[in-house]
Order: sequence, then structure tokens, then C-alpha cells
Amino acid sequence: MMKWKTNNLLFIHITRVASFLILSFSIYLFFAGHNDPGGGFIGGLMTAASVLLLYLTFDKRKIDEMLPINYVNFIPTGLLIGFGAGFIGMIFGFPYLTQFFDYFSFPLIGEVELATAVIFDLGIYLGVAAVALTIILTIAGDEE
Repeated sequence: MMKWKTNNLLFIHITRVASFLILSFSIYLFFAGHNDPGGGFIGGLMTAASVLLLYLTFDKRKIDEMLPINYVNFIPTGLLIGFGAGFIGMIFGFPYLTQFFDYFSFPLIGEVELATAVIFDLGIYLGVAAVALTIILTIAGDEE
């Protein structure tokens, strides 16, 4: 078993900035996904990549202290949100997974489109990020 400690100050600071930028772009892709390329799947993968970059730079123990999250719990949560989003249309007598949208005006933001597809994408986003992080961290934690 190899002990590796990061002493490179430049590497640590670049990772912090890069991880923030990747996470910000993943959130942008998540919200842009129902009209443009992107969505919950690629947003979830990029979120996992941003967290994994932190795991690669810092010690697993340190990241687990900073982010005390059990990623496995987000898998069924994402599935339930995605599955439940399909029933929104059925409540109003439409087929399963029917998308609704409308434009709303908010102070300081202006006119914004809100769609039920975002709820479905949220379930995909959570599920994909959790599955990717769980698989990679499980493989990385295997020390045999």
C-alpha cells in the first residue's frame, strides 16, 4: 500500500478552481439540457468528475470529512424523482412523461421558462452522479 501526500501547492489550488469550474459547468448543462445539448446525464457525469478531481488531489479521508455524503442514497432518490416526474402529466389526464412548460416573470431575473422536464433531469442528474461516484470510489477503495 502506497502512501501519497500532495505537497504541491500549485496543484492543490488549480484543482480547487478547476473543480469549481467543472461543477459550475455541470449545473449549466443540467439547466440547459431540455432545450440544448446537455441535461441530467452529462451534468451528473461532470459533477462526478469534479468531485473525483478533489478525491485525486486530496486524501479520501479529508474529502469524506468535507463532504460527508453517502452517494448510494442518491441512487434511489434520483430514480424516484425521475420516475415520479412522469406522473405529473397523468395527474392532469395526459400520457406518462408528458412535458409541460410555461414562461414566468421574476423580479431581477426577468422572464424564465420553467418545464417539468427539469424535474426528470434532476432525477437523472442525481442518479448518474451517485452511480459514477459509487462505482469509482468502490473500485479505488479495493486494496487487494
